Parts: sequence; structure tokens; C-alpha cells
Amino acid sequence: MLFRKIIYKNGALKLLSLAIVLWLLYTLSKLPRSRISNQHEKSSSDQEKEQSSKISYETGTPLSEECTPIQVAMVCVGFSTNRQMVTLIKSILHYRKHHLHFHIFVNQQSKTVLGTMFRTWNVPNLIVTFYLIDEHIQAVSWIPNKHYAGVYGLIKLLIPDILPKHLKEIIVLDTDIVFSSDIFQLWQYFKLFTKEECIGLIENQSNWYLGTLHTTSTIWPALGRGFNTGIMLLSCDKLRSKGWNDIWLKVTKQHLKHLNEVALADQDIFNAVIKGMPSIVHTLPCVWNLQLSDNMKFDLCYLKNKHQIKAVHWNFRKNRVKKYKHVELFTSIRSHFVELNGALLRQSVSVCNDNTDNMVVLADYDENNMCSNFVASSTGPHRTHLFYFEFEYKPIEDDVSIVVHLSIDRLQMLEILCRQWDGPVSVAIFLSDFDARKVEVFVQESSILNSRKNIAFHLVFQNTVKDVYPINLLRNIALQQVVTDFVFLYDVDFVPMMGLYSYILSHVTEEMHSNLTAFVIPAFESLWYKNELPSTKAELLSHLESGAITTFRENVWPQGHAPTNYSLWKKSNTPYRIRWQKDFEPYVVLSKKRCPLYDKRFIGFGWNKISHIMELDAMGFSFVVLPHGFIIHIPHLPSIELQKYRTLPEYRECMNDLKLSFIEILMNKYHIDKERYKMFMEEY
Repeated sequence: MLFRKIIYKNGALKLLSLAIVLWLLYTLSKLPRSRISNQHEKSSSDQEKEQSSKISYETGTPLSEECTPIQVAMVCVGFSTNRQMVTLIKSILHYRKHHLHFHIFVNQQSKTVLGTMFRTWNVPNLIVTFYLIDEHIQAVSWIPNKHYAGVYGLIKLLIPDILPKHLKEIIVLDTDIVFSSDIFQLWQYFKLFTKEECIGLIENQSNWYLGTLHTTSTIWPALGRGFNTGIMLLSCDKLRSKGWNDIWLKVTKQHLKHLNEVALADQDIFNAVIKGMPSIVHTLPCVWNLQLSDNMKFDLCYLKNKHQIKAVHWNFRKNRVKKYKHVELFTSIRSHFVELNGALLRQSVSVCNDNTDNMVVLADYDENNMCSNFVASSTGPHRTHLFYFEFEYKPIEDDVSIVVHLSIDRLQMLEILCRQWDGPVSVAIFLSDFDARKVEVFVQESSILNSRKNIAFHLVFQNTVKDVYPINLLRNIALQQVVTDFVFLYDVDFVPMMGLYSYILSHVTEEMHSNLTAFVIPAFESLWYKNELPSTKAELLSHLESGAITTFRENVWPQGHAPTNYSLWKKSNTPYRIRWQKDFEPYVVLSKKRCPLYDKRFIGFGWNKISHIMELDAMGFSFVVLPHGFIIHIPHLPSIELQKYRTLPEYRECMNDLKLSFIEILMNKYHIDKERYKMFMEEY
């Protein structure tokens, strides 16, 4: 929440100002925000009502006719398709001037990813409804299909039947579309439909359906060049009245008697239907679907309409883009939206802002005020894209995942970590939209990261370049997405000993779920960047003796790890119990279901991990040190947040306020006597 100031000059003005503030708070509570809904979470009677079963994040008044949402449908299943759709959404939001309602057809995995993304994106004047398609797949899974999208490429045939019956018109989009104009202009074409026309399409811009291409694929019948279904306008009420479901089923079965399969998924079937019923199609201008495909013909649209293109359809297969000289312009347009800061799209729709003239603008917070920045950074939502790359995991009982966070400059350390740790990893990366592409390239070019499917990448996007690093928010995101029974709470600047994953697995037991035990993995640090790291305890003891390696921060912050009792660890061959002490911040392994979330108010540098360990102690956790496992910190330049902490008194003062607040909450939550934390109270 931003710090705001209102200056009062006299008592009467104070009363008047108070009235204005109360009115303003009421008005702001009524402004529309984004909504996310689930088509399966409402009673059958309610499903026939407006906007189909919603979990609503909006408190709003009924919309005027001009603000009625533009209805848009998309099928989105799979990790790469999730990424692709973000670019499409950015392009729509960038140009839109009206409310939007997205209807997204997903599986459970994509629902989790996209639901989190839209909730954290928090775009005003936007409704999102998800439709789980697993129960509908059997309606099209019988169709032989060689399209790369598989059975999901046929789902668009079912959209009129799945959508709520009150919904009359909808724009249907492939996720590889990028808009360069307001989608409202496309929506307006419904007004040009005749009584018979119920599907709006753009003509296909290749010779595919003419049968003149050299291909072994099955060519389905089409009207002339046929139509491309990457962008469609569906008049759902007309299609239902014509018996659309029976029509496409009959046509498909009829043609499959002599055609082996569909090659272009739903597009083949739509075209076959239109071939027999040409009156149902309304041909849209080609500028609304410039098709960049392997067999495209630029003379059919682009060369005649170079400066009028409204939407570009990226339907290339891999490594074919550079073949065409005209594509460079569209590549730059697409790159613009890939790199565009999504936070800039959190804009209310001006044409529908009835209260704009009545809004009172209060003085904003002082950007030089450190605590102001802390509050704003900790409370402001950060758009989050879970499972950014493909993730696969075969469940193993009592398995352990590393939970880690990092900024874009620490990517190389993640690669080193994963070279040493072959178990699952859940990593949250804080970055800009511009840097997301860097992550893609780095992962693709890394033989270690690219070969692994058990590393879950979760991208958390900056709102501005001034954002304070939300360290505990990142930890929570990575922690919440772990799929194993146990977690190893970690920092990316450490390298685990070779074999640490197997060593920890040999010690975790099912009883740890109930007996509140946290294993402590001793931390050390190398004093040299290029030092060869030890792989066994014996080698580590030798390095300690020579001074090449020391216990972690022993000269800077010894209290952080002193309770580990390194003297005992050096000679111990069995696990041993230690007690929590003030400022203790070890790296621990514990049961995921017993692990509390971090206090996300702690951002930047200081107390972010100490507070979490304090809560584990307050919960009654026992800390047990494993005698033959270790991690080693690699030297690096101080982070920006550490530099701020060391040089700015305001930073440290604000951190102290947060500490006292946290301790007060902890004592109340776990009924802890004040004497236990007396040393903190006296210190601050």
C-alpha cells in the first residue's frame, strides 16, 4: 500500500476531507478488477445464468451496454503453449479499449499455471473463465489425427456446445496470434453477418487445399483455397440452432470413410462442413489473419496490404522463419510484446471508466522513503508464470526437492547446482519480461538444464526496475509448487557436495512428517573463486585445515551458523541434536506439509531466513545435524540489496520495525512467553 498524505488546514476542512476520503474508499471498492472463474464450480441451475460459474475477484456494478465484455475463446494446453499465449494476451491488452472475457479451454496443469498468472497479473476490466476439457476429449479422440497439437487441436469443434447457452457470439483464437490492432474492430464484424452466416473466417493463404503442394498428407475438401481457423468468429446461437454438433459429426464420419485422417486438425473439418454449406461462412478481410506458415504466399494478402495488417498468425514449424525476407518486420513486432513489461498493461479501460471525473488523486508516496518502497514492494502483486518449461516427475516415496530462488544474474549458479544435485528442484526466478527470453536461451543451450525434466522453473516478474527483491515471496512460490514429500530450503550461491541428494534420501523417514524434525546441512564457504571443491567430508576437513575453506560467514556473521557446532561435526559420525539460538539461519531439510510459508514482508536483505527458522523453533521443531553432508558457498559480488542494507540507515531502521512486528505476531500465534525473545526487544 502506498504512503499517501492529506494536509488539513483547519477543523472544518478536516471533517470535509474525512467525508471525501470515506466516499473515495467506497467508490474505489466498487471499481472493477479482474475476475477468474471456473466453469465447473457452480451448481447446474446457476450455470445457465450470466458468465458461467465464477470464482470472482471483482466487486463491481452491472456493466453498461458499451462496456459489455468482448468474448474471446482459446484452447491452451501444454508448457510451450502457456508461454505462447502470454504474448497473445499482451498484444490484445495493449490495444484494447473495452472489457474482455477470456474463455480458456485447459487441462488441469494449464489451469494451475494460467490461473496463477491471471490472478497475479491482476488486470482490470478482465474476466477469465476456465473450462477443463478432459471430460470432453472423448467426443473428438476417435478422429484419426496427425496434427502436432494432437487431440487438443480438435477441441475448437466443441466450443459452441461447451460454452454457456446464453453466450451468443465469440472470437476464437489460436495461441500463436499477435494482434497489431484493437480486437474490438474484429468483434464489430458480427454486425455484418447475414441470417445464415454463423462462422467468420479468413481465406487460407497457401495452396494447401488446392492440392498443388508436394505433400503426403491427406487433403480434405474445401471451398477454393479453404479457410484458416486460427482466428474465427462464431455465432454460437446460430450454430446451435442449426444443430452444429450433429453437422460436424456427420461430415467427419462421411469423409473418414475414404480419408485416413485429418492433417490440420479442426481446420480440415470446418472446411469440409463449409464446402457442403457455403452460406454459413462470412469471409473476413485477410488483414485479420496474416498467416506466416511454411507454405504461405505473400502475394495473397501482405503485398496488397502492407500497412493495414491487424493480426499476425505465427504458424511456422521450427527453423523456417529466416527463409522469408518479409518476416523480419513481424519478428520485431512479436519480440516487442514478448519483452513488454506486463505490469504496464494493468490499465483500466478508459471508455468504461464512468467515475474518472469524480476520482480524487491523493499525494503519492515519497520514492526516496525506504519504508515506503518496502511496503509497496511487499504488497504489490508480481505476475507469476509457474512451470515455465516442461516439467515431469515420477513420484518417489519420501523424495526431497531443493527449494531455491534467484535473480537473472545467478543463472550460472543454478547450472552448477543442478550438476551436483540430480534430484528435483523447484526454482523461482525474479526478472523482467525482457530477461525471460534470456532464461529460455540459457536453458536451451545448457546441456545440464535442457536434459532435465525434474527442474520446475517459476518466473516471477518485476513491476518496475526499482522493485526490491521479494526474497520470501520467491521462496513461497517455489515451496508451494514442490511435488515431493520433503524440501531442502536452499540458496543458489551454494554448491552441494556430490551425492548429497542420495545421502539425504538415506536419512529421511516417514516419521519426520509427524515428529517435527528438521535436518541441518552444515554450510561452509570457499575463499577462492576457482578453488577445487571437496567431494567428501575427509577432503573438506583437509581444506578446513589449510584455510582454503572456512565455516560459513565465521568472520562476518558467526551467530548465523554457530549453533551447528562445527567442532562436534568434524569428529561426529552420527546425527546429533542442537538447540535454536538467536539469529540462527541454517539450511534445513524437513517435511513439506509441516513447513510453514515464509513471511513475505521480509524483502531485500536481512532476517528473511532467520524469521523462518524462528517459526520452526516456535512450532516445536527439533534441529538435527547430519554428520557427512555439507554445502559450500561460492564467493560473489555483494547484491544490490546488501549494499543498501550496509549503507542506508533507513533500510536497517525499516528492517528493525519488521522484526519487532514479526516477533509480536509469533508470540501471539504460538503463545510464547515474552522472556524467550527478550534479547530482541532489548536490542531494538
